[in-house]
Amino acid sequence: MTQPFSPRRAGDLASMRVERGITVAHMLGEPRLSAMMKIVAGAEGVNRVLDHPRVQKPGLALVGHTHGVVPTRVQILGETEITYLEGLSSDDQLRRASGLFKLGLSLVVVTRGVEPPAALLQAAQETATPLVVAQWRSSRTIQAIHSVLDALLAPSETRHGVLMDVHGIGTLLLGPSGIGKSECALFLVERGHRLVADDQVLLSLLPSEQIVGRAPPLLRNHLELRGIGIINVRDLFGANAVRLEKTIQLVVELCPWDSEEPFERLGLDDSTLEILGMSIPMLRIPVRPGRNMAVILEVAARNYILKAAGQHGAQKFIQTLMGEIEDTETGQEP
Repeated sequence: MTQPFSPRRAGDLASMRVERGITVAHMLGEPRLSAMMKIVAGAEGVNRVLDHPRVQKPGLALVGHTHGVVPTRVQILGETEITYLEGLSSDDQLRRASGLFKLGLSLVVVTRGVEPPAALLQAAQETATPLVVAQWRSSRTIQAIHSVLDALLAPSETRHGVLMDVHGIGTLLLGPSGIGKSECALFLVERGHRLVADDQVLLSLLPSEQIVGRAPPLLRNHLELRGIGIINVRDLFGANAVRLEKTIQLVVELCPWDSEEPFERLGLDDSTLEILGMSIPMLRIPVRPGRNMAVILEVAARNYILKAAGQHGAQKFIQTLMGEIEDTETGQEP
């Protein structure tokens, strides 16, 4: 019976990341795929592992040439493969399908929203192999799966912090517990910016060498505020107040105010923080009562945009200052 996929129905353990790869449930639970895919057979096998970021089309395997089939890759059956099966007798269909599914496949996806032949449904049920129907054509389905797998199978780590989209700049807020990261996030949301993750930020290194951050599924759209508790930002402020993920371009470490610590005053030293082997621009901003942190973080994001465009305000100021000094020393009028 055709039914929408539900990671909760399959069990929480099935949707967890495993040591080498991810489970089928984890992939199918991604919002970018769950809306266009439905599981039609073999749901009990959703804890099988996927460990390759690229799909495979097992057309040759249907005619008996199974060499090269990698069971832990997503297998795609498109129009060509389904048309071939439908041209066979019922017995041949079952024999070909059984030969394919007995390879211990992790996941088989039929594209274009077509109803899979009965032989595929039977083979999937007998081998407990997840069989999924995708509504899109093969090329679009493959593109979507690749995008999701690139993120899920990328080198990753988890950091305690808050990730915001501020003026289009992915801004990761770090700092000790209680420093006010979540409060800063709330102020920014009120000013029209978007929350990505609070408390735990899942960081992944994509093949493009970009660091992408997102929230764990359980914490998505939620923000913890001391004295109030956990709030749902999407419900309170609307869908435009949150986003699923964001490329991290700037790291801001919120620090307790210390008059003895030499915080940056001119902005000439461009510090960085290494995350998953990549260097990300970083600022250290002291926090104390009376400072409007939302405005300061907005300025930090705007300043990053100017620097990326080649306009470095601090360097320009120093160059102007040095020119004034040289003119004074030579006796010239400024």
